[in-house]
Amino acid sequence: MKSKPSSDEGRFAYEGLDRVIHERARLSVLTSLITHPKGVTFGDLKQLCSLTDGNLNRHLRVLEEAEMVEIVKDYDRNRPQTICRITASGQKRYLEYLETLEQVVRDAARGARDTATPGLLQTVTPFKA
Repeated sequence: MKSKPSSDEGRFAYEGLDRVIHERARLSVLTSLITHPKGVTFGDLKQLCSLTDGNLNRHLRVLEEAEMVEIVKDYDRNRPQTICRITASGQKRYLEYLETLEQVVRDAARGARDTATPGLLQTVTPFKA
């Protein structure tokens, strides 16, 4: 078990910012998949994330190696179809990542409120689930 850092030591290190997820395209892929728990076809996922075939394929491989997504190749009306789904461990890691991002927003909003001109940051509000 990790010991808690004393005072402000490492306060803004944000260890939960998972490098596998923190890349924009992979964050987009995981967000798309978590909102479609039954899975998304490769073509639909490509459109949802505005990625090319090759780019999406490469990011899916990284996520699959990290055991965050599963890719199932099947047939639909005799046509090959690839379905992508987020795994249970992928969902857990993604939600933990979001908790860390929420902490980043809370810290930034708090710090900005403390130092900003009154009224300037009234639009920055941390997300509350």
